[in-house]
Amino acid sequence: MRAIADILRMIGGALATIVTLPFRLVARLFGGASRGGRRPRRRAV
Repeated sequence: MRAIADILRMIGGALATIVTLPFRLVARLFGGASRGGRRPRRRAV
């Protein structure tokens, strides 16, 4: 049982990092754009 718990914990940690990474990048992009002041760095999509 303990081994299963350890494996699940490892998988959970990896999933957490994979899921949060894109959100961190997006937050950094939007934070930089809003902090830019006069010129936002947004590109027209």
